[in-house]
Amino acid sequence: MGILKRFDTYRGLPQAVYVIFIAQIINRFGDFVRPFLTFFLTSQFNYSITYTGTIVMMTTLVAIPGSFIGGKAADHWGRKRTYLVAQALAGISLFICTFVYDQPVMIGLIMASAFFNGAVRPIIGAILADVLPPEDRQRGFSLSYLGINIGVALGPIVAGFLFNHMLFMIFLGDAITSFVAVVLVSRLVSESMPDEKETIAHSEAEKHEEGNIFTVLIKRPLLLVFLVFNIFFSASYVQTGFSLPLMMEALYGESGAPIFGSLMSLNAITVILLTIAATRFSQQFRPITNMAFSGLTYVLGFGMIGLIRYLPLFYLSTVIWTLGEIINAVNFGVYITNHTPQNFRARFNAVTNLSFSIGAILGTAVIGRYIDYTDIYSVWWLVGAFAVVGTLGMAGISYVEGRQNTR
Repeated sequence: MGILKRFDTYRGLPQAVYVIFIAQIINRFGDFVRPFLTFFLTSQFNYSITYTGTIVMMTTLVAIPGSFIGGKAADHWGRKRTYLVAQALAGISLFICTFVYDQPVMIGLIMASAFFNGAVRPIIGAILADVLPPEDRQRGFSLSYLGINIGVALGPIVAGFLFNHMLFMIFLGDAITSFVAVVLVSRLVSESMPDEKETIAHSEAEKHEEGNIFTVLIKRPLLLVFLVFNIFFSASYVQTGFSLPLMMEALYGESGAPIFGSLMSLNAITVILLTIAATRFSQQFRPITNMAFSGLTYVLGFGMIGLIRYLPLFYLSTVIWTLGEIINAVNFGVYITNHTPQNFRARFNAVTNLSFSIGAILGTAVIGRYIDYTDIYSVWWLVGAFAVVGTLGMAGISYVEGRQNTR
């Protein structure tokens, strides 16, 4: 009863939000192929680490144009229709892999699935923005984020078993969960794309606008600045999967991998346990102010890694930066929605995905070069500096918007 009581935070939201929550759990639970793609390519296709890394990188890159095409289609053709087509095609691509064991064909199908999954991401954010009034947006985006992490926490356990015992099922299972999500959305979510004549905008910034994505973005300089400073947050956060495992290996040798795994498990548990509390905290402040708060936890959580050597402190660090991850996830989409014209929501979400991708690419490229010239222990000062820049930027935007609101 205590756990159910905590979920009262999400009571009274539109039906579409709950359906997306369940669809996110199912989709992320069934995300079997992506986390085991490296193992699959090296163990089944006997590819080199370099060639495998290139393929994995390409699956990330093809999602970027997929995101933009999906965003544009959703803004013109309809959210629901575009989601159903993109998610179904992502599932079909992997379903075919179950029966075709031809290396070039399978790689092409995996790339196609990554492309269509990229198209799905901005549509989810657009649907949430369409159905949620401003006062409910933090709760709605929080519930969607919680669904993602519940799925991510459980899925890899099943995927690991399937990989070792029923390899073909990682493709079939991934496809089936995509199809289940399609059925849920098709049956229980109505088309949400705003109609210029019938839908009343919640604010001046959300009114319909003419033009293209570039002209509309230029009219919102603070939003552009927001996306630039978000790159620094993304470059910091990507170290959880890049520099952190290297740090554990440097400190603990062969024990580094299982220790890193335990840190990631703690991350998932922390997300599930603290998301509701972080959402309630966030409701007291403006989204941009909360973004600055999340940056402070990044500064502390990542910055301290360069100073500590006592294992329990790494677990404390993980809880701290995970709290920042939660606050960021709950408020990022809300801030974007509050500054986006109704008829550009999906495309703006695609642009925000690009902001995260640029940060991740720069974070690995710059930090990787820095590690080559120094060492893994010194890198955390630079990571902390990235977080400081992002935090100061978000605080500056908060100050400017606060001044504008008082005029």
